[in-house]
Amino acid sequence: MKKSKPVLLDNIEHHDLRVMTGHAAGFGDAINQVRVYPNEFAEVQREYPIFFRRDAEGTFYAIALLGFDRDENLFLDSQDWNARYVPAEQARGPFLLGFREGSDGEGPMMLMEPGHPRLSRSEGEPLFKPHGGNAPVLEHYLQVLRTIHGGLGLNDDVFAAWLEAGLVAPVKVDIRINDELGYDIPDLFSINGEALAGLDGAALAGLNARGYLAMAFYVLTSLGNVPHLIALKNRKLQGA
Repeated sequence: MKKSKPVLLDNIEHHDLRVMTGHAAGFGDAINQVRVYPNEFAEVQREYPIFFRRDAEGTFYAIALLGFDRDENLFLDSQDWNARYVPAEQARGPFLLGFREGSDGEGPMMLMEPGHPRLSRSEGEPLFKPHGGNAPVLEHYLQVLRTIHGGLGLNDDVFAAWLEAGLVAPVKVDIRINDELGYDIPDLFSINGEALAGLDGAALAGLNARGYLAMAFYVLTSLGNVPHLIALKNRKLQGA
């Protein structure tokens, strides 16, 4: 999906703008992984395996694994996204937060990608009420953006604490779908369960005080979703 240059969302210029909710490949939902943030791990771990990656600068971030092949989202069908929680980075749709240069105290601005396929003047739910004010769907997107904003601010501190405690380690992800098909997914990291179990009381207390201990356990718990992902893949292969 080609992205357009973001513009400031304006309740006058865009008073009649609508957004199409739901999920489909045409909306950019056909992806096999999506970035997730520490403040949404509690929801993410109920549905998806969580792994870590490093960007070109060496900064760690988390992803939810959605499929094995390119552009494969095993939770997406012709009707919708079949999960109780859609990660915020994907749930934000055509909207994102922007920030003014300088330190004038202004809060973040709500931006949109005007060419996004979810946006329409004739279809979907209105962003603004007829006589002014945000419609419920826009308030929903604002809440999703707040999750992303909070998660971005938290990410580096969480990983710094985990790295200091020796909890982040490479993980070999060798997935067997059936006797003929398998996937070796490189360059992934996770929480080292043995290192977590071996932390002393002071380290555990320090992580727990900031909420980072629970987040580490969420990551480990999420790996129990790998068999479900394999089952979804087998169901797809069988045409079910």
